This record gives sequence, structure tokens and C-alpha cells, in this order.
Amino acid sequence: MIARYLAGRLGWRRLDSGALYRAVSLSLLRAGLVHAGEARIAAHLADSPPELEAARDGETIYLNGEDVSSAIREEETGVAASVVAPLPAVRNFLLKRQRAFRREPGLVAEGRDMASVVFPDAELQIYLTATPEERARRRHNQLKQKGINANMRDLIRDLTDRDHRDSARTLAPLKVVPHAVVLDTTKLDIRQTRTEAWRLVTEVWPEKAAR
Repeated sequence: MIARYLAGRLGWRRLDSGALYRAVSLSLLRAGLVHAGEARIAAHLADSPPELEAARDGETIYLNGEDVSSAIREEETGVAASVVAPLPAVRNFLLKRQRAFRREPGLVAEGRDMASVVFPDAELQIYLTATPEERARRRHNQLKQKGINANMRDLIRDLTDRDHRDSARTLAPLKVVPHAVVLDTTKLDIRQTRTEAWRLVTEVWPEKAAR
């Protein structure tokens, strides 16, 4: 949401790395390879690499020319992504493709390893965070708006477990890189978070302040 706002205000491209992982997961799901093991998945990605593209704003995702923006958000695809996204073969496959999104006039990229692995030389690196309780509350509200019931305790546990898995993995772990600016949004609403993020942008690029 913040990346979308910044990209729109700057007039830059946006990369939603999670959407790309889901698109690759969808291609493996359709090929029946989600549970085939990393060796077979790596061979498939090498022999029949899925073509990935995204609209400038990052909202529309194409897989082999097909608009899969809705399909990648389905529960089945999400489950598949949880299985294949941590695999080195999948992460290595996407690394070069994610970096290819960096084009003029600029790019706003969102993802848990954007600063640490994909774009370590980015001029501005913002690490958005909030307490697990606050993140769970926000997620609960999102699900409620969609008519989905969810248990707060389960949401907190799931978020905490995901943070631990992402921080503990050997390849591309979740971490705050030395030059990143940590923005704690626990006590900020969306408008305040946008304002603070834009302030950080204008500190790096003062000429953008008038936008």
C-alpha cells in the first residue's frame, strides 16, 4: 500500500515481489510440480521458464501473456507459494527478473529481501514494521471487510511464525540492512505512514518535494 502510494506520487514503476513469487507458484501448480522436489522444479524453470511481466503500477501481473492478477490471489496459489517460494531454485530464478524491473525513471520495490538481496544499492531503503499485535489487528480488519472470519490469536501466531521462518532461512533472510531507515508504524494510521514515508523520499530527493 505504501509502495503503491510512493510509486504513484513519484511516477515510477512499482515491483510487488510477492506477486511474482505467486505467479511462479501458479505456473508450477499448473504443471503439477509444487511438491515434486527442488531438483525437478529447477529443471522445469530452466527448460520451460515462465514469462513474467507486470504493468507499470505493479497491479496487473502477466504469466506467459495471460493476466493472472486474480488467479495469484486465490487460496490454492497462496498455499503453493508457501511451499515453493523458500526454495533456492525459485529465488535464484526470480532474482535476475526482479532486477530487470529497475528502469527509468525509477522503481519502488516492495518485499522482504529487496534491500538485503535484490537491490542492496538502492538509494533509499525503508523497513516498515509494527508490532505483531498491530499487524494482526490490521489483517483482521482486512479479512473482516472481505467477509472472512479470523481469530486474532491465530493471526498473531501466523505472523510471528512467518517472521521467524523468514529471519532464520539461510538464503535471503529477512533482516534490517545497515543503511535502512526503520519506520515503525504501530501508532501511525495509513495517512500518517504515507506522510512519513514521503518525508523520507524528499530527504533523499529534495527536488521531489513539490509533487
